[in-house]
Amino acid sequence: MRDRIVIGLLLCLALLAVIAFMTVNLRGNIAFALELRGIRLAALVTVAVAIALSTVTFQTITGNRILTPSIMGLDALYQFGQVALVFALGGLGYVSLSPQLKFGMEASALMLLAMVILWPALKSRMDLTLMLLAGVVIGGLFRSLTNLLARLIDPQEFAVAQRAMYANFSAPNTDLLAIAALVTILAGGFLFSRRHLLDIAALGRDTAIGLGVDWNRLVLLQLITVSLLVAVSTALVGPVTFFGLLIAALAERLTSSRRHASVFVVAMLLGVIVLVGGQTLLQHGLGQAGTLSVVVDFLGGLVFILLLFARRTR
Repeated sequence: MRDRIVIGLLLCLALLAVIAFMTVNLRGNIAFALELRGIRLAALVTVAVAIALSTVTFQTITGNRILTPSIMGLDALYQFGQVALVFALGGLGYVSLSPQLKFGMEASALMLLAMVILWPALKSRMDLTLMLLAGVVIGGLFRSLTNLLARLIDPQEFAVAQRAMYANFSAPNTDLLAIAALVTILAGGFLFSRRHLLDIAALGRDTAIGLGVDWNRLVLLQLITVSLLVAVSTALVGPVTFFGLLIAALAERLTSSRRHASVFVVAMLLGVIVLVGGQTLLQHGLGQAGTLSVVVDFLGGLVFILLLFARRTR
């Protein structure tokens, strides 16, 4: 009952945020403005859904509420793939590639490397400290390689790659919106269809295996799905380190049952409220006085530190 009330309230807030995003300060050519805002709104909602689903699922298969795909370096891996393409093909060759082909190549590389790097760690039940250390090392490695390639390429070609290196909610990459939305719908449908298995997985590896769950297969499939969703969010707005942690932590505390059917919905609605409402407030209320990605990462970073202290005091 409590979950339904929370979902109803969050749905109302999300609708208010959407209405405000579409209508506040609307003037001039109304049809053109609505079309432009509608495309940006679809991109922000897709990003919110992709990050919410990927973070909640990743926390379930890793067995703790602190790790996220971004903290483990998956978005840094995607970012490295984009700069590596610019380095290999040149700025002109990179721009000439079809956006959908680039997305397919980068998402495939991300899934492959995630399986090679993260799957062995998840199978061997690495503890939290080692997982965090592995995430810091993996993320640092690929960010360093990205910076190295950025220094080696021509400055004009660097400008082509620069867009992929920073989060930007004000101007999402709408060229990939159709394929990103399709991937998010398919991946979301797959995760919702396996929500009961994820509820069992949340009980722990040994319990899940005792209840007949093929643990390695479950982790592998969820890791591939998480990689796809990380590719979607990073392709649209760039890397966002702590946003997933912020909405997943809030969703866990707002729901009483902690079943994935509820946590998924609450996390997605929170993501829409924060991104769409926050972008509306900064753009129209504060006159672009700040950057949403900085605010989100600041709040998410505080939540990350609080969760670490909370675990130490238990």
